Amino acid sequence: MTQLYWETIGEGSQDLVLLHGWGLNAEVWRSIIPRISPHFRLHLVDMPGYGRSQGFDAMNLATMADTLWQQAPKEAIWLGWSLGGLIASHIALSHPQQVKGLITVASSPCFQAHEGSWPGIKSTVLLGFEQQLSTDFQRTVERFLALQTLGTESARQDAKLLKSVVLEQPMPKVEILNAGLEILRITDLREELKALTVPFLRLYGYLDGLVPRKVATLLDERYPNSPSVVMRHSTHAPFISHPDEFCEYLLDFLARLEE
Repeated sequence: MTQLYWETIGEGSQDLVLLHGWGLNAEVWRSIIPRISPHFRLHLVDMPGYGRSQGFDAMNLATMADTLWQQAPKEAIWLGWSLGGLIASHIALSHPQQVKGLITVASSPCFQAHEGSWPGIKSTVLLGFEQQLSTDFQRTVERFLALQTLGTESARQDAKLLKSVVLEQPMPKVEILNAGLEILRITDLREELKALTVPFLRLYGYLDGLVPRKVATLLDERYPNSPSVVMRHSTHAPFISHPDEFCEYLLDFLARLEE
């Protein structure tokens, strides 16, 4: 049976499952582990087909979420970055009685832009990435990583870190990456998340070129019980560019859950 790479560390009593974004793996979280491991029991997972979780076929959103849920602790907080935010959201919607909280980071319930009504990534851009993967795999992944850090003072350093995270672990197959892009292109959870009963925090980067900050404002109106934070100086990977500030928001969320 194919196994997920799943590492559990930390001294806290509250489980926190961390889901990475497209093309990457659980090593993206290494810089924040020392800051939050005293407060959480961390679950670092390579999503199916990514990093060390090899051997899985390409999956849609529901199948990927279910695969992760089968191995996950119950009553955990789920934190998902970018693509991982969609998967964490699907899990929270599917198992509201067994999820303690949901945190999405630089994520959107609908990544694809809808002209005049919803900000996001143009469909042609996502389709272009899918086409480019088959012709120039590594350059396409590197280009996507560069987009995630563009705009911060530490952009070059942050992009280098993300690239090292990819290259130090097994690369996902093209079909896995294409399936991830397809999830980003077709998923729309905006209406479903209106009914979410789980405590829900949303974190954004003010300079993010993939999830525009306007998404935060639009979702504030849709989800009045879900607080949002727009981190002023960060882009799409705020936990890498501004780890201390990022972790403060996580610890504050935990403190409010424990009140």
